[in-house]
Amino acid sequence: MKSYRPLLIFFLILWSSVSFSGEADVVEVSVSENRKNSFSFNVSVLHQDTGWEHYANKWEVVDEAGTILGTRTLYHPHVNEQPFTRSLSGVEIPEQVKTVTIRAHDSVHGYGGKTISVELR
Repeated sequence: MKSYRPLLIFFLILWSSVSFSGEADVVEVSVSENRKNSFSFNVSVLHQDTGWEHYANKWEVVDEAGTILGTRTLYHPHVNEQPFTRSLSGVEIPEQVKTVTIRAHDSVHGYGGKTISVELR
């Protein structure tokens, strides 16, 4: 009879490294209006990236209705740079939108970590 113990141990280690990294949290946001209704965002994200299999892969600017107004794609893990800050410019936001929420996304859990809402006007 074959022993599946080594295989089981391998999968438990793999599962634990992926599941304990948690969700991506937005920890700081600064925003500036460049011209009427066009904004720049500097966003700091905290996530215990483990490598390509589990990392924060984007953050978004959403309005009160949940409409995505801007997305900053993160093309690689930031294992040794935590938290990390990335910018997004030229986010067009309609004048009637007074507050936006910044949310982060990771490659395993999706959304669900800490968000930050900011008033624009």
